[in-house]
Amino acid sequence: MARRFHPRSTPAENLRVISRSIPWKLFLLLPILIIVAIPTYLYGARIGGGTLNNLTNYFYSLAAPQAAETPTPQPGFPAVLPQVGSVLYTTQVGDNCDSALTFQMHMNDAGQVFSDVKPETIKALNTALGQNCGDLQPGVVLPLSPHYPLVALGGVVRKISATSPQQVLPTPLIRVPNQQPNTVDCSGGCLLTVEVTPQVSVRLSVQTTLSIRVGSWVWTQAMLARKSVRGFGDYPYADPQTSFDGMTLKACDFQVDNTHDDNSLSCDQLTPNTIDDDGGAWLVGVTGPGGLDHWRYQLHLPPNTRVLLWLSATSNGDLKFQRGNDVYRYDDATHVYVKV
Repeated sequence: MARRFHPRSTPAENLRVISRSIPWKLFLLLPILIIVAIPTYLYGARIGGGTLNNLTNYFYSLAAPQAAETPTPQPGFPAVLPQVGSVLYTTQVGDNCDSALTFQMHMNDAGQVFSDVKPETIKALNTALGQNCGDLQPGVVLPLSPHYPLVALGGVVRKISATSPQQVLPTPLIRVPNQQPNTVDCSGGCLLTVEVTPQVSVRLSVQTTLSIRVGSWVWTQAMLARKSVRGFGDYPYADPQTSFDGMTLKACDFQVDNTHDDNSLSCDQLTPNTIDDDGGAWLVGVTGPGGLDHWRYQLHLPPNTRVLLWLSATSNGDLKFQRGNDVYRYDDATHVYVKV
């Protein structure tokens, strides 16, 4: 039988076959579909996102309790600022600097804070007292200052900042109904600019789970900035000449408007301090509705009186004013604290 031969297709014939198999109408239709589909998708996504957000807010409103719309009344500012100062003590026979600090100022760790092993600390103490502790005589008047002092303040938040340039302050992604607008999450730490008088603002370093907004009234106790002494990082005394305006304070016992943050730092968690060893801490403040009256210490002093008082530490780390604790008022004439 004769063998059959199939002629090969030429390249031109192959091209015609391929071109006939391609749906050219689809290629013509694709640009039209793209032009119509992309705007339609974007518009639908925008409408759908808004609908989802509205539905979320609607169901949240049904489930959530209604918050009070009345803003928290804010007390007036004190007429004066707290004052750092000293208490005068006349030495007795047998006294030395350690005993004076221990028994007069509750500084049980005086011998460790000011140690002969670290001559720079003894030198700093001599400078603070204006006396040579190595040759202390009876009848010498010593100006004794509160160590690692706290301050009690109230004021209006004027600005909320990150604690470092790298930190980003988170804000809610979805607006929650019945909550104050523009609140900031400070659970990772914030730096608040707080107006404590019409002319003076402090910077308050806080870490709190409470929502804070510009305009909130905050109450706090805080560690005062201490004087910087070379070679003595834990120097315990504040500088009475330093202005409060612009001072940075580390907050404890923190409250926003009417809500106290029970999870905020207790004052004995601030460092450095000797609260646990001393059984308490010194606090400076001003009496009145915008000051110490908030803590209900029952001092029975006129408003706008600058005071220095001893707070006793409880077993859970709180600081309380107890009957019989030391109370001093600042005397503007002598610029020292005198016993009440």
